[in-house]
Amino acid sequence: MSDICKIKVINEKAVKEVNSKMLDNNVIQKLSEIFKVLSDPTRVKILYALSIRELCVCELSAILGMSQSAVSHQLRLLRSYELVKYRREGKSVYYSLHDDHVVKLIKVGVEHVSERYSSQ
Repeated sequence: MSDICKIKVINEKAVKEVNSKMLDNNVIQKLSEIFKVLSDPTRVKILYALSIRELCVCELSAILGMSQSAVSHQLRLLRSYELVKYRREGKSVYYSLHDDHVVKLIKVGVEHVSERYSSQ
């Protein structure tokens, strides 16, 4: 079975509809960059941990079994894409997910993977 059309028939109405709703190239570029950032398992672990609760760098370091400097490096990258935010409390820095959009992104991703691959 082939996964391409055997004849070339274009539904002009469908093409017009999708083109009228297509994302701006700038939005597509930014979204693509976020997915690249999410392609790293360590960063996904950090985001998942932060979807459970706010954590300081020391706690994330213990959870991941990594040095604080390595965790901080990943957090800086996640912060630059506005996926996490931080607050300072005395000498500690606490991280959390940037907003509800990031929470939903992680939750939906986990649900998708769980449904698709849990039976394998």
